[in-house]
Amino acid sequence: MVRSQAWAFRALAFSVTAMLVAACGGSNTPTQAPTVTGAPGSSAVAATTAPSAGAQPGGTIYVLTVAKNWDQVDPQRVYTGEDLAFFGGTIQRSLESYTYSADPKLGTSVTPDMATDLGTATNGGKTWSFTLRDGVTWQDGTDVTCDDVKYGVSRTFATSVISGGPTYAVQYLDIPTDAKGTTMYPGPYTATPAQQALYDKAVTCSGKTITFNLSKAVADFNYTVTLGFSPVRKADDTGETYGTVAPFVTSDGPYQVDSYTTGNGGKMVLVRNPNWKQSSDPVRTAMPDKWEVDFGIDAKVIDQRLMTPSGTDETAIDYGGIQPENLATIFADAKTANPDFVGRAFSDFDPYARYYWINVNKVPNVKIRMAMAVALDRDAIRLNIGGAFAGDFADGFIKPNIGADYAPTGFWTASGPFGEDVPNNGDPAKAKQLIADSGVAAPSLAFNFPDTPTNEKTAAIVISSLGKAGITVTAAPIPPGDYYSVVFDPAKAGDFGSTGWGADWPNASTVVPPLFTQVGGFDLSQVDDKQFNTDVATAETTLDRTAQEGLWQNLNKTAVDNVWAIPTFFGVAQDIGGTKVGGLYRWPAYGSWPYGQMYVTQ
Repeated sequence: MVRSQAWAFRALAFSVTAMLVAACGGSNTPTQAPTVTGAPGSSAVAATTAPSAGAQPGGTIYVLTVAKNWDQVDPQRVYTGEDLAFFGGTIQRSLESYTYSADPKLGTSVTPDMATDLGTATNGGKTWSFTLRDGVTWQDGTDVTCDDVKYGVSRTFATSVISGGPTYAVQYLDIPTDAKGTTMYPGPYTATPAQQALYDKAVTCSGKTITFNLSKAVADFNYTVTLGFSPVRKADDTGETYGTVAPFVTSDGPYQVDSYTTGNGGKMVLVRNPNWKQSSDPVRTAMPDKWEVDFGIDAKVIDQRLMTPSGTDETAIDYGGIQPENLATIFADAKTANPDFVGRAFSDFDPYARYYWINVNKVPNVKIRMAMAVALDRDAIRLNIGGAFAGDFADGFIKPNIGADYAPTGFWTASGPFGEDVPNNGDPAKAKQLIADSGVAAPSLAFNFPDTPTNEKTAAIVISSLGKAGITVTAAPIPPGDYYSVVFDPAKAGDFGSTGWGADWPNASTVVPPLFTQVGGFDLSQVDDKQFNTDVATAETTLDRTAQEGLWQNLNKTAVDNVWAIPTFFGVAQDIGGTKVGGLYRWPAYGSWPYGQMYVTQ
């Protein structure tokens, strides 16, 4: 899914989307997986979203963040939960969207957005068609066309230009691959006529209807089109710089980019799109007149400004979470806000499983990777980032609130790869023995993390705890807004680093393949295991859902037993808004603010 936000630990992998909020409390008992609004292929149409009672148009909502820029604005490259939520609520639309609701099931169900319904599946689920609704326009008033959607999706294939975003189109569309399994369509920038014809056969337009021909049945493809399937007008496309230089991106949502400057004191200002029509948009209420994102603010300053807001801070929200030292002031416990903050401060499970990726090409010896895991003082890290407010200790990469695809892996127990229980504060002696058994010297490693005060303290714990086992670790911090662009670049990335992931929808097909296969799009560990790839392909094409659950559980255990990454926490996150921001709640779709429904109280 979606990476978790890299600007604070809570979003240390600010991946992509996960959409499943657990039941309240810290239990690891799986909850019922959400279902779509209407069965796949249903023609059900959601009623137009109604504004919250008392909501009035007007005012400005200010977004306060430590980041000095957006990670991405390009609709084919945005792949962080909070970013997907923000841009999806303001300037970028998709064929389908998630329903605005605080309810864990309804809030993770899909609803028609640019499309008139939830899509029509034929050919046994291998062909999906969506019809664009009337009145959807770009900010200059011209219609958003089927060809605009088709062109936007085609950009996903240009992976040397459009990198870091969701790659479900590459995985699912019926386009031939070469002997190495690489798609034979290179994207619209370099395709020959013959190569373009391959794509044009897989994606077709007929009037306002776009049809996707898939290489295999995908029963929940209408979830897929929420990610990276947004339209882009070919005439506007500037390739790699789309979304980073003026005129930035062309909006088809209720707002448009007025200005964007980066760095400390930088801002992105969104103003109303004069050509957006509420009648064409059943998802967003678009109450504020303006959004202003203020970059480069110290995290501690953000907390203090929102804890006791005045002036414009009364209509401001945080973007990146509350600092650990302020949690006990704002919350009575890991779920309950203190009276002064009720209705504007929230703490609950977010969608993300946190972990430390390990580049297996740089750390190829599994015994060394095991030693790294065993030596890690997870107790100290958890205490540093908020104790119970940080979440439960994780045993893998599939989070329990995804539903039946989760099963305990036993990773940290005697039934796991270490043959004995691993204490939460680490076992340096056991780690030293694993290094001795490896037959290679203890390594020197560079550790990447988003550069925030809390993350710096976490890095110091990582350095100290692995150092006790004889592993030398050097801190390699990265500016938060640049984190993913760096760690996705092998020439710039360190040896291991912090991140997180949430399921894009309630199926581990959106967790295991993205994280641990080369075609998945988020394989920071650089895993390319032939047998694992074969087993993943089998799981993806298994239509018996009960049988598929077992396959995903086994693959999760395989990944963790090989220590391709170190699971740390099943996250809980906290946010706070000002006293005059209405419509606040934790939206389970992305573990985010519900940007499309928020308003300024008058």
